[in-house]
Amino acid sequence: MSLPPLVEPAAELTVDEIRRYSRHLIIPDVGVTGQKRLKNARVLCVGAGGLGSPALMYLAAAGVGTLGIIDFDTVDESNLQRQIIHGVSDVGRSKAESAAASIREINPLVNVEIHNTALDRENVREIFAQYDLIVDGTDNFATRYMVNDAAVLLGKPYVWGSIYRFDGQASVFWAEHGPCYRCLYPEPPPPGMVPSCAEGGVLGVLCASIGSIQVNEAIKLLAGIGEPLVGRLMVYDALEMSYRKIKVRKDPNCVLCGENATLTDLLEDYEDFCGAVSVEAQEATLDATITAAELKEWQDAGKDIFLVDVREPAEYEIVRIPGATLIPKGEILSGEALAKLPQDKQVVLHCKSGVRSAEALAALKAAGFRDAVHVQGGVLSWIKQIDPSLPAY
Repeated sequence: MSLPPLVEPAAELTVDEIRRYSRHLIIPDVGVTGQKRLKNARVLCVGAGGLGSPALMYLAAAGVGTLGIIDFDTVDESNLQRQIIHGVSDVGRSKAESAAASIREINPLVNVEIHNTALDRENVREIFAQYDLIVDGTDNFATRYMVNDAAVLLGKPYVWGSIYRFDGQASVFWAEHGPCYRCLYPEPPPPGMVPSCAEGGVLGVLCASIGSIQVNEAIKLLAGIGEPLVGRLMVYDALEMSYRKIKVRKDPNCVLCGENATLTDLLEDYEDFCGAVSVEAQEATLDATITAAELKEWQDAGKDIFLVDVREPAEYEIVRIPGATLIPKGEILSGEALAKLPQDKQVVLHCKSGVRSAEALAALKAAGFRDAVHVQGGVLSWIKQIDPSLPAY
């Protein structure tokens, strides 16, 4: 469905702006009035990472008058494969500052506002209230639910995107005209069920595919043209090169935007709501967690242990802790790998950061391996504490 323009047009375009945006101005559906609306718009991009990079660059090039960037992270070398707004010289620099510098180089006519902080329950309302539209480039469920809830409570539309390996999704959530994110996903998935990009990887160019769709939707909303993806979920498969749209209806029983909504304020703790680690895993790790340094001490002392790497084969090829045997977490959870584990040695589990190994530990404890432990921080802690020469990913 077509929607009215989100913002009023600016008073005028300067000669420089007319020159710069001439290819927009000659499109009948955009024209001078549409470009004036973009000039007058205030758009916040949550995250300057994989999705935020192309989104910010094309929003700037399109002439969105004010761009806000919120990101508390710093640029890491592993970001450069997909976060194209940053360069080699930006490694170690604030992502928000790096992105702002790139935007100013793309279009000095754009006003950039930097929020170099973590988005949380205490600041999300204040920050969102300053903008007309939110572009969600987050990569974790806790922040996604918080972005959605704040947008609904403030009456703000937002453009959502998600990426993983070769698959991407995008939609527009605007509770006044259609469903919200909770209508599509009322509850977060169980802890550990959906791997993050850091665990499962992502094709770099997929970020550009979904990020550009987000910008396309943002422009349509701001200028009041076309039919935004309100009430529709766009699903993209890069391997098959296929797009399909799924209709998403507003849930009348939605706790946030339904007819009898019960959620009238932000949650106290979104991390707890999304449960990064299950209750079973938390209980299993009590008194069953060792550090990377302790693991090294055990190995040096010749302690009779069986070290298990529960990551995926592709991760094992990148870097591994010496002496580890690869048994992916899925084989442990299904019970398939239990026969491979010795009964006469203490089993020590590790993954990349400690989340997957905690879930696997819970399964082993339930299967009777009472002495099993896991390594806090996983292979990343091993690299940091024991062998910095190994590659992190």
